[in-house]
Amino acid sequence: MAQDERSHSGGAKGEKPSTGGESTLTVVLAGSVNLLIAVLKLVAGLITGSAAMLSEAVHSVADTITEVLLLTALKVSRRPADRTHPFGYGKARYFWSLLAAVSIFASGSMFALYEGIATVFGEAEDQTSPVVAYIVLAVAFALESVSWAQALRQVRRDAADQGRTLRAQLRHSDDPTATTVFYEDSAALSGLLLAFAGVGLHHLTGDSVWDGIASIAIGLLLAGVAFLLGRANAALLIGRQAAPDLVYGVRDHLSAAPEVDAVVDLQTMLIGTDSVLVCARVDFDDTLTAGQLERVCVRLAAELRQAHPDVSEVFLEPVPRSDADLRAAVLARYGAQSARRSTVE
Repeated sequence: MAQDERSHSGGAKGEKPSTGGESTLTVVLAGSVNLLIAVLKLVAGLITGSAAMLSEAVHSVADTITEVLLLTALKVSRRPADRTHPFGYGKARYFWSLLAAVSIFASGSMFALYEGIATVFGEAEDQTSPVVAYIVLAVAFALESVSWAQALRQVRRDAADQGRTLRAQLRHSDDPTATTVFYEDSAALSGLLLAFAGVGLHHLTGDSVWDGIASIAIGLLLAGVAFLLGRANAALLIGRQAAPDLVYGVRDHLSAAPEVDAVVDLQTMLIGTDSVLVCARVDFDDTLTAGQLERVCVRLAAELRQAHPDVSEVFLEPVPRSDADLRAAVLARYGAQSARRSTVE
């Protein structure tokens, strides 16, 4: 699209509370807890010879690596926009969070599956000092609960700020740090329970197969969490649209303007945490002069940023709603029913 055919209004968006500080606290707390727990689990695993405990030790090491990657994501994503990245570095948070998901799978899940399969199909092993494993698992559960509570607190606060349920926030959040720590800590608590069951059944029956089964279950659990996080971050990195409530709010705001006859097309994309790009094709009142049209575009862009603080960039393009090619493109993207309901009038 030629530059002179498009009306663009940028600038700084409205002030809003920053969640960067709390995200950093959540990640640092989780990383410190995971590092301590990894050492405890490794010692217990070496003493007891439990495959489940060794799997949990590697699980905690993978979680610690994840926190380092998330801290990198927070730091890089805060860099200001420049000539080579005019929309900023917000998507760097999604890239590093995607690497964190890969880390959980590559190191934690694969090792746990290997240890579990080797234990189940290998020679039976004697269990030594199971009490040590019980103590370490109990301490680890208590420490992990502190990190999980902080992650849950942040996710709930973010959900309240967005007017969403906890489940909706986990699905639509554009901040992968808090949700990654929440899923990771939830998996850690579940993994501890599985390890406890494996060690306990091995202790009661004298059969190390239970220990191996627990390790396999931990590996599958981590693979599932890695898949969920990978899918979510991949969608954000590719370019996911904004949450439906924001999309509908922008559409309704533009449609309500007296100078607007119809919102022909509306596209949004998350370009970072709390940062949304809005591109709208609008059929304006034909009686507007060029100067009036420019002032209307500037005013509408400012109003959108004021009403929706997550909106950071607004591009408004005047178009006739009767254009057949444009209408066909919109219908091809959304389908006849969806396009009629959302953008095309």
